Amino acid sequence: MAGGKANQVTKNKRVLQRHQPLQSQIEESEKTSKPIKQRAQKGKRVEEDDAQEVDAALSAKILSAARQQFSEEQDERRKNKPLTPVKPQLMQEDDSDEEEIDEEEYEEVEEVELSEEDAKAFEAFFPKETAKRQTLGDIIMSKMAEAKGEITAEQAQQHIGSQFSPKVVQVYTSVGKLLANYSIGKIPKAFKMIPSLEKWEELLYLTNPDEWTPNAMYQAVRLFSSIMSPEIAQRFYNLILLPAVLSDIEEHKKLNFHYYQALKKCLYKPAAFFKGIMLPLVESGDCQLREATIICSILGKTSVPVLHSSAALLKLAEMDYSPALAMFIGTLLQKKYALPYRVVDAVVNHFLAVTNSNELMPVLWHRAFLTFIQRYRSDLLPEQKQAIHKLIKAQPHEFFTFEVRRELANSVNRGEAPTAATSTAMDI
Repeated sequence: MAGGKANQVTKNKRVLQRHQPLQSQIEESEKTSKPIKQRAQKGKRVEEDDAQEVDAALSAKILSAARQQFSEEQDERRKNKPLTPVKPQLMQEDDSDEEEIDEEEYEEVEEVELSEEDAKAFEAFFPKETAKRQTLGDIIMSKMAEAKGEITAEQAQQHIGSQFSPKVVQVYTSVGKLLANYSIGKIPKAFKMIPSLEKWEELLYLTNPDEWTPNAMYQAVRLFSSIMSPEIAQRFYNLILLPAVLSDIEEHKKLNFHYYQALKKCLYKPAAFFKGIMLPLVESGDCQLREATIICSILGKTSVPVLHSSAALLKLAEMDYSPALAMFIGTLLQKKYALPYRVVDAVVNHFLAVTNSNELMPVLWHRAFLTFIQRYRSDLLPEQKQAIHKLIKAQPHEFFTFEVRRELANSVNRGEAPTAATSTAMDI
């Protein structure tokens, strides 16, 4: 009778272990802060330290789950396809959320034509030596360097690997090899677990994101933009996606279709896009014309909530002029949103900042300035319009200056109702 109960308990444990999600098992192991206590057998003590016990438990759980899931999948498939080889569920590919990409949405961005003078002005804003943009690997290595001094990439890889069991390292290293050759199809379920895990950065590092194909990067962005919080998605965009995009543009002089789609997908979390892609690009001081043109093309074609656009404009208006900055400001202004007066005032002050400049501003600045006047001329205060008249005298242009004067002459002031004459002029 006792033997029957023992067998029943063992059977129940196996059932629970088989059906417990692998993600939950990894999380439980990650959160373990104390050594796993084992029953004393014949007076012997457990000699492994905390880390060894956690690794052993994690390895056992992953192996057990993989075996059980592999067995279940194999039994199910044998009913229909006896000769079909089957992978363990941990590396099993998942098409539960596959998405077809419409290539007609992609439009190759044409190079912006600038005069020789404007091109020189654009280049003049670039520092001779620009700081290297940080990647995920750089962040992880810097964290380790703070604690252990200078380290190599190989040492960083070993350190990351020591935080997980050998089987976990093997699984995510294998996932990385798959993503390095990925073109189309399903994504391993082990990769889809990453956004839900505490040490997601370390697990991503094991997959070697620098070697992912553009197709794999798009799938990763889909995953992070839909599951992760805006704060974590921002880090993913900035540390992994942005360096890959800029490298592709530099190498091919245009952007790969799947990177283009990945950037569009980023805008599903607009705050993460602005903080992880646009603002770092502008703040870097070395944003190239081609890079700014491509990003602005995507931003201009994608709907963005007005509050996020307003916050982004407010942040951009606080920065000193650069060609890339003018392009991003102009793109956001073209959306014709009803901006809060605080944002309108900030943009006015941004343009007025060059009133006393000894250098004439380039076409990119004038283009963004005219766009602002055309869209928000009736949201300006009388004193702001007076200051703008002084500005266009100090910064004249053969075409844009006349257009700015015409727009201001046919507008009302903030808070005033448009007259019949101004309404007709605005419609024109």
